[in-house]
Amino acid sequence: MVNTTYQVQGMTCGHCVSAVGAIAGVREVRVDLAGGLVTVSSDQPLDPAVVRAAVDEAGYDLVEA
Repeated sequence: MVNTTYQVQGMTCGHCVSAVGAIAGVREVRVDLAGGLVTVSSDQPLDPAVVRAAVDEAGYDLVEA
């Protein structure tokens, strides 16, 4: 299991969870709205471009990948 934390700008709700959770191999998504952090547990490392696209689609900005 791989855990990766991303900084996401503009999050005001947990909508990002469903967008990132739909990525193949993702097992769990935890969101810290106050800190603007999304922690993803996955079977193997995720392609940052795929995570960025999911976050963008949810209407937020990935600060770090």
